[in-house]
Amino acid sequence: MKAAVLNQASYQLEVAEMETPAPAKGEVLVKLKTASINHHELWSMRERSIVGLSPVIMGSDGAGEITEVGPGVASTWIGKAVMINPSLNWGSNPRVQGPDYQILGFPRNGTFAEYISIPVEYVYEKPSHLDFDEASAIPLAGLTAYRALFIRGELETGSNVLVTGVGGGAALFALQFAIEAGANTYVTSGSEEKIQMAVSLGAKAGVNYKEPGWDKKLLALAGGFDIIIDSAAGTGFAALTELANPGARIVLFGRTAGKITQLNPSTIFWKQLSIHGSSMGNDEEFRAMIDFFGVHKLHPVVDSLFGLEDINKAFERMALGQQLGKMIITL
Repeated sequence: MKAAVLNQASYQLEVAEMETPAPAKGEVLVKLKTASINHHELWSMRERSIVGLSPVIMGSDGAGEITEVGPGVASTWIGKAVMINPSLNWGSNPRVQGPDYQILGFPRNGTFAEYISIPVEYVYEKPSHLDFDEASAIPLAGLTAYRALFIRGELETGSNVLVTGVGGGAALFALQFAIEAGANTYVTSGSEEKIQMAVSLGAKAGVNYKEPGWDKKLLALAGGFDIIIDSAAGTGFAALTELANPGARIVLFGRTAGKITQLNPSTIFWKQLSIHGSSMGNDEEFRAMIDFFGVHKLHPVVDSLFGLEDINKAFERMALGQQLGKMIITL
């Protein structure tokens, strides 16, 4: 099979011929139609955090058809169109992942390949209203957004919600979920085009965080926020505590802007704010997220499609922040 393999000297992906895996006991073999890329892989390559003794096939998101089953798996799975849950070995505590937790793509080979063998408990039938491009766009970012918004953020209908840095995968999913759940949803972005896209999806309004006084503009628009979903952190995080209503929840799942600085502790304790870290999610949350897509007939926003041989170009586009939605790799 063809696969995009990580060169651990250059930390670029190179297309190579690899042996097609055989499904072991309890596993299924999926002929992948599409995969999608995430900041998770981009950060791993930038920081050179993946070190393996054998070729590494990265990739967390994928969708395709089951072509073979291993011992102990019902043959009725063969031919089913599925999407893959990349959140592996969560553990027994629903609040936090256990010591054996991993995200698909390392050390277990991931989805940047024509085939993947995966335990059957991590495949879910694709909602019928989604095509394979859309289905592969969802897993990692959709799960991240769902847990951040509904579990850690405790979303309620009518809440004022702020999603920062809209345009990437998880932020867009958080926006779509919040709107569908009846929240008054606002956004920030460094791009006017991305703000307008968010408004077209149902956001009340948005502001450009590159402009002076962006936080004051938001406060004038919304009057404060009950839930803030952030993936940037950095120097702007302190302003989020000022924008938060008393008793609000601020949920952080990323660090694209670097370390948090200049927080005012009195703002946090006097407003009785809750600042939650969140990362990925458990099996029940993945199922609930897929069901949410099915019930509401939601479609993810797809930015562009790339062939496997152009996967590095897709990551270059992501590194420059040019995407409007998810970027899909066709296999």
